Amino acid sequence: MKWPALLIAASALTLAAQAPVTSAILLHPPVDAWVMPNRDYSAQNYSPLQQINAANVTALQPAWEYHPNAGTGPDARPAPAVKAVPLMINGVLYIAAPNYVWAADARTGRELWQYDWKSNGGDYIGNRGVAVLGQTLYFETPDCNLVALNTANGAERWRRSICDLSAMYYASAAPFIIRNHIIVGISGDAVDNPGYVAAYDPATGALQWRWYAHPAPGTPEAKSWPTTEALLHGGGMTWGYKSYDPELNLLYFGTGNPQPVIAGNDRPGANLYTACIIALDPDTGKLAWYFQVSPHDTHDWDGIQTPVLIDGTIDGKPRKLLANAARNGWFFVLDRTNGKALVSRPFVDENWALGVDDVDAKGQPIPNPEKEPQVAGELSNPNQGGAANWFPPAFNPRTGLFYVDAENAWSIYYIYDQNKKPEGWGGNDRGGYSQASLEAIDYRTGKPRWVHPWARAVRSGLLTTAGNLVFSTGVSSDVEALDASTGAALWHARLGHAVSNAPMTYELDGKQYLVVAGGNALYAFTLASQN
Repeated sequence: MKWPALLIAASALTLAAQAPVTSAILLHPPVDAWVMPNRDYSAQNYSPLQQINAANVTALQPAWEYHPNAGTGPDARPAPAVKAVPLMINGVLYIAAPNYVWAADARTGRELWQYDWKSNGGDYIGNRGVAVLGQTLYFETPDCNLVALNTANGAERWRRSICDLSAMYYASAAPFIIRNHIIVGISGDAVDNPGYVAAYDPATGALQWRWYAHPAPGTPEAKSWPTTEALLHGGGMTWGYKSYDPELNLLYFGTGNPQPVIAGNDRPGANLYTACIIALDPDTGKLAWYFQVSPHDTHDWDGIQTPVLIDGTIDGKPRKLLANAARNGWFFVLDRTNGKALVSRPFVDENWALGVDDVDAKGQPIPNPEKEPQVAGELSNPNQGGAANWFPPAFNPRTGLFYVDAENAWSIYYIYDQNKKPEGWGGNDRGGYSQASLEAIDYRTGKPRWVHPWARAVRSGLLTTAGNLVFSTGVSSDVEALDASTGAALWHARLGHAVSNAPMTYELDGKQYLVVAGGNALYAFTLASQN
């Protein structure tokens, strides 16, 4: 469809005149916008909008579809899968996939501009989102660059290398903005190098600080590794979503699995700071505290699952909390001021832990040595994909429930590399029985309030709203709405493409939209009375 030149010109003027995104807006996002991948700093994936609600959600109908292209002109082709939750700011959607960013009209899905990055390589597993500050958009490229674009037209402002492609790092994370810091994470599964997060200046791209996911040699925490060499090559990538408490001025994120991934005999000990929830000072990169969700992980159960911030009550006392449904099958609630565990409870039938380490209120699972991968194989739960993975959970402050798409799955883990110094994976797994479900967990106890079964594993992420709804994606090509209080199924729509991240929602001109990325397209829904 060709759009009138007058309309295109008007859209360009509107983009150029948009109000900048300030730090104050990031602290207190407008209720009708979506300013970061998990909506706000709490990472709750909760929207206060309620025009679409449990009473009328059955009236949702398609509003528009957007199918972006990769390349332009005769080189145009279908875009890669969109795994990033789009942002909606000032009536414009910003969407990313590996090497591409698009801007689209949030009312119609009409494309406004496109940016193509000419890549030098890297892993194209996905891009998990963009960030906006002022009138600049930031995103990571697979070949280890942080790129800044003008939000009005997609013109490049600057680019900076953030990792070493020759060392087999790559970049897929969503940048995270805290005041004058662009926080970036790094990817590189099975890479014989340490993970890190780094902060860059939003205006110039100058490096401000870098924090590596390992203790400094000679410190007490360094004794969690057998040697300094193992420590400095231990992994712990940082590609997951992040959260932030402005009152405490603490940045929270998870770290990946240690190296080698499966074969762990040559790295005895807890292997800090891999598979951890980390709290840093965002101005200095200084470590405030850590909590290790999987000590001495040997199952590829990284700790990058989203740390969700909750201001709630435990044992009748108001607390600043952090909730996390870990890949290893355990649900944790921590005091986010100091990292102390308040709730530690499995949310699937995990069988790899002997219990919980209650010394000094650690609350960490104790690995069972008999469940280490073996040459002959060892049956464990969860499987390698995990009870949960990187896809964002959600928390609804009205119901007090933490929602996660879970998989109760069994797998046999094998050791392949029996060398004294195995490299890479060093082993693998073979999957078996599994049962998928959406669990609504009471954060105060760690016990599920309700469980909604799925026909197969759901790997896409969740949205919850003040309309007493939870949106998930059911089977791979559906989007579904459930009652947030009871788990009752209320509505679903078939998209025809696998859904690859959480739905999001926003309001424009008094109309609430639900937007879902499926395959390489965006699908928007509104209430029938508004179409």
